[in-house]
Amino acid sequence: MALPDCGGRRLKGEGRVIVYTGNGKGKTTAALGTVFRALGHGQRVCMLQFLKGKGEYGERVFGRTIESLEWHICGKGFVFNKEDRSADREIARKGFELAREKVMSNTFDLIVFDEITYLPQYGFLEVEKIVELINTRPSRLNIILTGRNADAAIIGIADTVTVMEPEKHAFDMGIKAQKGIEF
Repeated sequence: MALPDCGGRRLKGEGRVIVYTGNGKGKTTAALGTVFRALGHGQRVCMLQFLKGKGEYGERVFGRTIESLEWHICGKGFVFNKEDRSADREIARKGFELAREKVMSNTFDLIVFDEITYLPQYGFLEVEKIVELINTRPSRLNIILTGRNADAAIIGIADTVTVMEPEKHAFDMGIKAQKGIEF
């Protein structure tokens, strides 16, 4: 399947749009690899996690120790099996407004929108608003978006799209999440 491309509109020195999507494990982890690479080069980074709750994930614990990394939790926890998602919708909406503020501040070199692909899927936010924010960002800003089932509109404006697909996963064999591996 041929994916739409960004139309070659990126010039040297302009920011990239990267999408990590698919059903496999590793989307947030891949984004964090780029976060740590950027931090290693003295860049300022902002991580906004949509839907994920306030748990003590290892990356968050470590992230709090890094001065040039700003981290925001924009969710109460996963919403997959909830019937009433009104509180989640409001937190996601506020999180997106925070994302807009961070993007337009022009103070970051990289911003990660972790799990943002779910917002349109659950009716929390129109995909057009995400696309508009990306298209109106400061041209030097790099953005990474993660989550399953990335909308075609998001894929269409991305420079790089990686689809993570599971071949085998320990969870499917009854092995529980392990500290330091899954969280």
